[in-house]
Amino acid sequence: MPLKHLLKLADLSTEEILSILDTADQLKSDKKKGIAHPILKGKTLGMIFRKSSTRTRVSFEVGMYDLGGAALFLSSQDLQIGRGEPVQDTARVLSRYLDGIMIRTFDQEEVEALAECGSIPVINGLTDYCHPCQVLADLMTIREFKGSLPGKKLCYIGDGNNMANSLIVGGIKTGMKVAVACPPDYEPDQELMQWASANGDFLCTPDVAQAAEGADVLYTDVWASMGQEGEAEERKKIFKSYQINDAVLAKAADDAMVLHCLPAHREEEITAKVFEAHAKEIFEEAENRLHAQKAVLVKLMADQSL
Repeated sequence: MPLKHLLKLADLSTEEILSILDTADQLKSDKKKGIAHPILKGKTLGMIFRKSSTRTRVSFEVGMYDLGGAALFLSSQDLQIGRGEPVQDTARVLSRYLDGIMIRTFDQEEVEALAECGSIPVINGLTDYCHPCQVLADLMTIREFKGSLPGKKLCYIGDGNNMANSLIVGGIKTGMKVAVACPPDYEPDQELMQWASANGDFLCTPDVAQAAEGADVLYTDVWASMGQEGEAEERKKIFKSYQINDAVLAKAADDAMVLHCLPAHREEEITAKVFEAHAKEIFEEAENRLHAQKAVLVKLMADQSL
């Protein structure tokens, strides 16, 4: 059964995730060779932004261009949705103009409502609950550097935020071992962690060294996400020992890779030394946002396969 939306990774089967990754690999390889796939010619993606963005906006715009289509930047400040129009009405109107919607917003419920009330594919470009597009790019990058996903250990260190939630789901669904190190009261979603414990090899602990032991992949994110700027100074105190540095790397596997979804705050969640030593995989990860999202667009909006 073809995909209808990308709202959260929990909605996808392992086979669907791997199919997206395989398509992303092909699209990346073909782009490097100059092979075009204009299979979204004549189609338009509307991109609703309630949160600012660098990678999400640029990668989706370029992705639609690469696939022969067009992308519209729709700031919530310029839409009636930003002035109180019900999301249900916006969904029904945009479904008559567009072929797909990507939305980057705060509430997961808003994404779900767009999909429920509209009649076109909806892609979650980020919510406070999850970030499926980023994690698809992350899994793609891990496969590139490590060759496979099953049995590899992924360790996330920091705030139990939307990135942690999606990495847990993506890692467990693709057969990875997942360990998360978070301060008390800053753990990932409780129901999601219960699911992970029941369905795979999962650990959540306040002990960074325990989580990082033998890890093939170390991953971190900023300590204060968008909307949490007022908590930044307090979070620096709480998270000061949740940093990827030489000591943490020493606990991981000898050939461990380091990933960061960016933007990075050097000397907070990661040291400048570690960041620059692993810049190759971090910026390959950033590039892979383009290829993974193109794969999602193909799966959701194309009338034909590659």
